[in-house]
Amino acid sequence: MIRNLKRVPVLLIMCGFVMCGLMVWASSAIAEDRVAKDGDKVSIHYTGSLEDKTVFDTSENREPLEFTLGDKNLIAGMTNGVRGMKVGESKTITIPQEQAYGPYDDKLVFEVPTKNLPPGIKAGTPLRDPQGNMVMVKEVNAEKSLLDANHILAGKTLIFDIKVVSIK
Repeated sequence: MIRNLKRVPVLLIMCGFVMCGLMVWASSAIAEDRVAKDGDKVSIHYTGSLEDKTVFDTSENREPLEFTLGDKNLIAGMTNGVRGMKVGESKTITIPQEQAYGPYDDKLVFEVPTKNLPPGIKAGTPLRDPQGNMVMVKEVNAEKSLLDANHILAGKTLIFDIKVVSIK
């Protein structure tokens, strides 16, 4: 009888390993069935393109994009597109300008004296204004230059191919 008692701790440890393994397996199986909801930390791979098929950004050959779903740092159309997806699921979403970077606003295009710009500046160069906002140099002339404070994707419909990598 005493000899058999020596085996009890070993059996308990083995049962513990089996139970832990089952819990890890069950939790990963449950996680794979979860759908993304607000407050979840979600990782996705994506390729963003315009209607003319021009790719403007991709996570290919990089780490996936990780964000908290519902956080205001992500455009509304992406949040809406990812919400309800599962790990491993892929889809293409089309995001109208109203759910992306808004319509193009001609009021955000303005002239500045060229002497106020860095020397040798050329059209197409991005700059930061004194408040830290991005502006794009549209034209450079001798006296005055044209700057555009619209987001580079303002006024555009965006198309994203996305795949959910993880939900935490």
